[in-house]
Amino acid sequence: MPMTLDGGGAPPEGVGGRPSPANGAEGERDGDELFVPPLNFAMVDGGVFRSGFPDGANFGFLQSLGLRSVIYLCPEPYPEATDEFLKANGIRLFQFGIDGCKEPFVNIPEEAIREALKALLDVRNHPVLIHCKRGKHRTGCLVGCFRKLQRWCLSSIFDEYQRFAGTKARVSDQRFIELFDISSLKHSPMSFSCLKR
Repeated sequence: MPMTLDGGGAPPEGVGGRPSPANGAEGERDGDELFVPPLNFAMVDGGVFRSGFPDGANFGFLQSLGLRSVIYLCPEPYPEATDEFLKANGIRLFQFGIDGCKEPFVNIPEEAIREALKALLDVRNHPVLIHCKRGKHRTGCLVGCFRKLQRWCLSSIFDEYQRFAGTKARVSDQRFIELFDISSLKHSPMSFSCLKR
């Protein structure tokens, strides 16, 4: 007879005693919702999050963040269900249509990143989620430029970028971050935890 932590005869269901979707429970047990973060989800700073493209399975998790805004870095329109979720929850969408390109044809529009940074720096938009398709390149460039404003050293910025991009890290993205001029943004209101020095 298999042993369990509670001493009973049946093995626990799913992780942490929660039912697994394979058991037909669809992520709920006794009214508890299972929160599933989007691909590549992480906290960037207080009230600032990053991820890949969220889908219906992530809505409960996103709702728990109390988001006010989403910064979307892809040119494609939002799927109807995701758009309806934002509207139903009073979440403002900022879309900066940056094409996803593969090296050597990567062209990151500096002005789009600058405008996205302005939306990110406005604390009235917080809590905010930054995302693109996979949360790697476009999101990595925006977060990398944000880290420059936080006075991170380039090696730490590149380490963070590479952690999310993995084997798909692009030298061109890192070059963009390194050369991005933050001087015009230094006068933006900044009240982030890492910027108070």
